Amino acid sequence: MEDKNDIGNTGILLIGGSAGSLKVLFELLPKLEVNLGFPIIVVVHRKAAPDSHLESVFKKHTQLKTFEIEDKMSLEANTIYLAPADYHVLVETPTELALDYSEKLHYSRPSIDVTFQSAVEIFGKKTVALLLSGANHDGVQGLKHVKAAGGMVLIQDPDTAEVDLMPREATVQVEADHIVKPEEMGNFINALANKTKNY
Repeated sequence: MEDKNDIGNTGILLIGGSAGSLKVLFELLPKLEVNLGFPIIVVVHRKAAPDSHLESVFKKHTQLKTFEIEDKMSLEANTIYLAPADYHVLVETPTELALDYSEKLHYSRPSIDVTFQSAVEIFGKKTVALLLSGANHDGVQGLKHVKAAGGMVLIQDPDTAEVDLMPREATVQVEADHIVKPEEMGNFINALANKTKNY
């Protein structure tokens, strides 16, 4: 994996995915250090099922604190925030999240694009965004916003994706800082953490 730029000071890590992304996340999450120094927001397309058990499944795969997002929830470092079913997630301030029930985007709510764009407006160049496997174009516009703000764009290697449409389209439309294989993601994110601590 080529290191094309200085990692710098990470303020937030955004992860978006759809079909095929949970397998990648369940490989990645156990590898993450507990003291990352920044929060992680995970937006995964999911059915609007109020009895979803995704939060509890996530908790089985990581030692980081993990919460399904509630409206006006505090945003803290060393914590994973999971977008709930049927709501968009907005980053309102550096320390607060909000839920939104506006129109679906790319047939999706939560939408990756919505969260990525709102986070960039708050964290600017300190935003790092990772787009995983999926079957539509959600997330591509969000990555463009991250790139335009000077943040870091990471895309799952499309050749490793169970459903490659989302990451492949992203590689066409956005100049990625890094194309990463699932087995590389944990070490890469932990390196972001170490750079942040020493920044």
